[in-house]
Amino acid sequence: MNTLDHFRKEACVWLEDNCPPGARGPGPFHTGSSKIPLDNPDLQVWLERMAEKGWTVPTWPKEYGGAALTSEQYVALLEEMKSVGARPPLINRGTMMVGPTILEFGNEEQKKRILPIIARGEGAWCQGYSEPGAGSDLASLRTTAVPDGDRYLINGQKIWTSDGHTSEWMFILVRTGPIEPKHDGISFFILNMDQPGVDARPIQLISGGSHFCETFFENAVADKRDMISELNKGWTVGKRLLQHERSGMEMLVSGGTGRRQTTVVDVARKYCGNNNGRIVDEFRESVTSYEMDAHALKLTQRRIVEESTDGKTPGAATSIMKVVSTDLEKIQTELMASLRGTQGYGWEGDGFNQEELNGARQFLRSRAASIYSGSNEIQRNIIAKRVLGLPD
Repeated sequence: MNTLDHFRKEACVWLEDNCPPGARGPGPFHTGSSKIPLDNPDLQVWLERMAEKGWTVPTWPKEYGGAALTSEQYVALLEEMKSVGARPPLINRGTMMVGPTILEFGNEEQKKRILPIIARGEGAWCQGYSEPGAGSDLASLRTTAVPDGDRYLINGQKIWTSDGHTSEWMFILVRTGPIEPKHDGISFFILNMDQPGVDARPIQLISGGSHFCETFFENAVADKRDMISELNKGWTVGKRLLQHERSGMEMLVSGGTGRRQTTVVDVARKYCGNNNGRIVDEFRESVTSYEMDAHALKLTQRRIVEESTDGKTPGAATSIMKVVSTDLEKIQTELMASLRGTQGYGWEGDGFNQEELNGARQFLRSRAASIYSGSNEIQRNIIAKRVLGLPD
């Protein structure tokens, strides 16, 4: 038995013995937020057990809360989790975005202090990037951070702060160099959300959801020791974090376990199938085309992990994943709505079941997928310049 097979066997036994029943099969997972009540105590048990094992962030070094798994071991772990129906123990912007960024740009003190907090799921994280006048042109941001002894005072506003009202921590881009060129005067900080100078207000959306916030800062305090990298060098840090966000690895982790969601095929068989469950000819081609593209995306995500010898997210090529995944998300929700026919566009009323109502809301939400995290137009510019090397 080789080393990988031995690891796989041990992982399978440990998961079977330690994954609680309430953390298996379809259902919610832990986000780390103490502001969202947990109806299922097994989720907390599962988080604690996996964190102790180092498997909330399996590829991170052990001294920072991880397990130092190789890429091959990481993929094997995901497969064994799927085999027992285990949900992810923790998914948030700490493990997927700011944690890997601190691993690359943080100093040793920051790594030893902040990364174990993320690995243990001690708080959820939100992203302080976009502003009312600085969305796609993010470098035009105007929120300021002014030095005040051993701290910085932050004033300004962010918008579209996902989960800002249920997060304990924020990673934020602020202007610390008012006279420098706009890309050169930005710094990257870690910020405690639970303080008087921070006010996160949910934004009511047409889809009925309200996880977006506008966030106001009035002399909010950030410690100098929580500046990641150097003063006025935050643009480089912030761009790298976006590559972690755009890589699609979160979907590989969450989709590779026991979560079960309604698929396009499920909807097609229910609403456009004959008595044998066979999808009628009129819709079979569009369903097959989507399923092939979605499967190809998952295989590509997996290949990226398997080919990563250092466990790091790729660079500019992550823009490809962002473009493809968000286009597919829009195709998926639109296709599912059209397959349901008139049942796919209901907002309320007794004539629609909950799955149909949820589907209509997902369809509306998906329209923004190609805008957030950097619009697909921007991503195509990045691909053209930095992946394909095309001239300006």
